[in-house]
Amino acid sequence: MGALLEKIEHVGIYVSDLDKSVAFYQDVLGLELKSMKEVEAGRIAFMQIGDSQLELLGFPSTYERVAGVVDHLAFTVRDIDAVYQRLKEKNIELIDPEPKSIFGGCRILFFYGPDKERLELFQPGE
Repeated sequence: MGALLEKIEHVGIYVSDLDKSVAFYQDVLGLELKSMKEVEAGRIAFMQIGDSQLELLGFPSTYERVAGVVDHLAFTVRDIDAVYQRLKEKNIELIDPEPKSIFGGCRILFFYGPDKERLELFQPGE
């Protein structure tokens, strides 16, 4: 029997300011805004990343951070040093002072998004 699941369709993140978060994911991380939807609770933005999407949930009346539900969201990158430089140029708050090596050649870097969501850059080893 093959795998039942094919890919991650999207990851949903509650945000306190949808426009600010859309700008961050577009301008800093280069994701494309695929669509913006109006719903009863507020607005939803779908940001394209490869074959998946990031769903930003701008529901002001129900926004509440629940610790521990999702620890972090990781993005695969080809050149972690170039993205690291971009984060520094944009004055993005870093969790790690610089990229570090793990697992015999992989490199990672943790940083914060606009709502203090923990984000990770992951560069596979060769």
